Amino acid sequence: MDYAAARLNMVESQIRPNKVLDEALIAAFADLPRERFVPAAGRAAAYVDEDLHLGNGRFLMEPMVLARLLQAAAIRATDKVLDVGCTTGYAAAVMSRLAKAVVAVDSDKALIGQARETLAALSIDTVMLVDGVLSEGCPKHAPYQAILLDGAVELVPPAILDQLAEGGRLVTVLGRGSPRQATLIERIGGTIARRPLFEAAAALLPGFAVEPGFVF
Repeated sequence: MDYAAARLNMVESQIRPNKVLDEALIAAFADLPRERFVPAAGRAAAYVDEDLHLGNGRFLMEPMVLARLLQAAAIRATDKVLDVGCTTGYAAAVMSRLAKAVVAVDSDKALIGQARETLAALSIDTVMLVDGVLSEGCPKHAPYQAILLDGAVELVPPAILDQLAEGGRLVTVLGRGSPRQATLIERIGGTIARRPLFEAAAALLPGFAVEPGFVF
């Protein structure tokens, strides 16, 4: 399979036409070999415009949804960012092209191992991989100027919101049922503000379900 041609098609038919204008972000998607972050048996589908199953109920987010979320996060070259639910490290690799440093957390040791191997093979050395509980983020290295919850969640835990720096941006796909809303959450003057961005489908991250009796 011609992965370079598939990658170009992903950028030109999925990402650019869907309101993604940030050229540095587009360049990251155009350059990074997404197929390397996918199990060998599934690489032919690496550039399809849907979530990509990695096994054990985990997924890589659809490229267009990921690109629009990262554009909304407005990551700067001086930022330290957090990727929660990094799986095999693809989104972390994309963000490494935009940020000063990336902390990437996952609770699946096998996926963390794959991410470590792939990032090393691609000489990406600004991503710190952490084996941890997804809903706790990574407070040790907080605060973060940008946070990606790398999948859909029913709620954003206060423990993760507390890790957002003043002026920081958190992006995720939020809500119960379908369709969910891609959402931008910002800390402005110590206050948390939320803004819906667009309707989006994304696979649920484990550990972010609303507790019985919780009311939005």
